[in-house]
Amino acid sequence: MSQKSPKGPAEPAPVEPNAAGEREHVRVRRAKLAELRGAGQAFPNDFKPDACCAGLVSEFGELDGAAVEAKSGRYRLGGRVVAIRDFGKSLFLSLRDSSGNLQLFARAGELGPEAYAALGRLDVGDVVGAEGSLFRTRTGELTLRLVSLRLLVKALRPLPEKWHGLIDKEARYRQRYVDLIVNEDVRETFRRRAAIVSGIRRFLGDEGFLEVETPLMQPIAGGATAKPFITHHNALSMDLYLRVAPELYLKRLVVGGFERVFELGRMFRNEGISLQHNPEFTMCEFYQAWATYEDLMALTERLLSSLAVAVAGAAKVPYGEGELDFTPPFARLDMADAVAEAHGLSHSEVLERSALDAIADRLGIDPAKRQPGLGLLADVFEATCEAKLVQPTFVTGFPLEISPLARRNDADPRFVDRFELYVAGREIANGFSELNDPEDQHERFIEQLRRREAGDEEAQQLDEDYVRALEVGLPPTAGEGIGIDRLVMLLTNSASIRDVILFPHLRPEGRAK
Repeated sequence: MSQKSPKGPAEPAPVEPNAAGEREHVRVRRAKLAELRGAGQAFPNDFKPDACCAGLVSEFGELDGAAVEAKSGRYRLGGRVVAIRDFGKSLFLSLRDSSGNLQLFARAGELGPEAYAALGRLDVGDVVGAEGSLFRTRTGELTLRLVSLRLLVKALRPLPEKWHGLIDKEARYRQRYVDLIVNEDVRETFRRRAAIVSGIRRFLGDEGFLEVETPLMQPIAGGATAKPFITHHNALSMDLYLRVAPELYLKRLVVGGFERVFELGRMFRNEGISLQHNPEFTMCEFYQAWATYEDLMALTERLLSSLAVAVAGAAKVPYGEGELDFTPPFARLDMADAVAEAHGLSHSEVLERSALDAIADRLGIDPAKRQPGLGLLADVFEATCEAKLVQPTFVTGFPLEISPLARRNDADPRFVDRFELYVAGREIANGFSELNDPEDQHERFIEQLRRREAGDEEAQQLDEDYVRALEVGLPPTAGEGIGIDRLVMLLTNSASIRDVILFPHLRPEGRAK
């Protein structure tokens, strides 16, 4: 589903790196490494820090200079040099470890001429082990006065220039290791991602859900309407599919007696790459017996509002030029009502196939790609209404044709008991009351097979064993999947899914776009 990215400050145009200058930097650094190798000092592995930058800043941050020196012991810090200021007889370094930054200070008369001269081998990017005690400079900055500094790893490639950094987005994604070194906001994004994942696990655990693991390689690609990746198992002499969803396995577990289960892991769909799509992505799916899709809407409200508060500090979070409000309750919107209002029709008129085809013609929706029956309603909704759903909104009233695993609605069997949650114009979650009638499920699988034979590569396959599990008996159950990457985008104010995946998939370097 396509959607414009949130507006933000314009990015500067990419700058071509100075290849000749970089080669010269690398040559000089390799020469320094050769000296270290000759002295037997390259890549030592016997330094162990006993403190971290943020810990020292936290402990001494409120103390004045005299109190700092009175309280300070001797500390060992390990990290990367990210700045060097050389004043001839004295030297200031900025050291960064995983917790933060701290200034280091060396003076020739205190460190000794030989040790101080050895600092001349240092370059920005080198990994060092520092030892010393704390003091405050005349400007009040907490600083470690060095008694020794060891070069542990000579960085052969220079980091990006201090003020401009990596401004080529693709270079940042390819060299995420450099991106993380030079961009604190990127490091913070992935800290938040970790907090979001931990928060989901904690929330579901507190709700009584059991975390489980299901196969990544499956003999049948089921559980979602998507094109799978195919691999081959030599010993079994059979094709396998990287999972597009864990749904059918998780519902087997509910049949087996685990009444609340969830799985948080990787899914694989052989589809396009965009601001919202990566072929390998993270999803959380959970299933609850004795629940309906309405129960899961309430649970989703509690989950997302608690995550927003825990990760961003409030239920209202900034996004693009605006703000997203995760305060419950979220808005509810019937799909047919939304399409009818957008096109000036009544609810009953918009449910006529001829009316939907006329709208689709005006919207330029390819006739060959239109969903059958009332499924076209979803195509029109996607083209017309999705982008307008900025604040968290549950969309209900999904047609049966596009919901092969969902329970029919009792009042109108043309529809199913299903919702999708939209935020910032994109789908974040999908949930429904599960179809537990084995005969109905078998018939729907057969219809999916017909669609596959007609050329729909995303239609689901027939899973006879899953039907057999339903024949054993699936209790009334509701299930939901939440796209973790898209959720992280919302809670970190990120415009692209590549900004929240550490190593997104990219074309090979040098290949034309």
